[in-house]
Amino acid sequence: MRRFVLFGECLLAGLLTAVLALPVVTLLPALAAGCAHIRAHVDGETTAVRAYFERFRAAYPGSLPLSLASAGGFAVLVVDALLLRTAVPGGAFVAAFCGIAATALSVVLLRAAATWSPGQPWRDLVRHAAVRAIASDPSGSLLMVLALALLVLITWQLLPLAVPMLGCVLMAAVAVERRYALILASR
Repeated sequence: MRRFVLFGECLLAGLLTAVLALPVVTLLPALAAGCAHIRAHVDGETTAVRAYFERFRAAYPGSLPLSLASAGGFAVLVVDALLLRTAVPGGAFVAAFCGIAATALSVVLLRAAATWSPGQPWRDLVRHAAVRAIASDPSGSLLMVLALALLVLITWQLLPLAVPMLGCVLMAAVAVERRYALILASR
């Protein structure tokens, strides 16, 4: 029964995160609130919708520049991949590189959001997440890539499943960061 409740919390977190990330400038705080919601459920804290919005409001300060930069980065990568894939020789290589870069950006943002707590500056979170993603915990980043691949595959098959899958990706981000913390503690 507890696993089903966790899945329900993933559905709720995915729905709220998808809705709050739509304005684009709220991408990072929406991801952080979703991860904090999953973390709160696992830790036995409150998971009321009101608490989600409180976490979102707490995560918003300082996130605007990075949310805009992230959205801009994703937009450039998507446009490059779509336009250059067939327009220029070697466009397939450029499209593949753009896909890899978008995946790497997604992994860093999700890992930063999974470690967010009130009062932490977003620049530090993203910088530390990039170090963890590349140097400190590449196996955790591979797990995040697999979670994102599953999100894309399932959403491609049935679009309405994007919302619950987003919640599952948030849960995967929290699990990867918890796993990394346990690895550090055991050293």
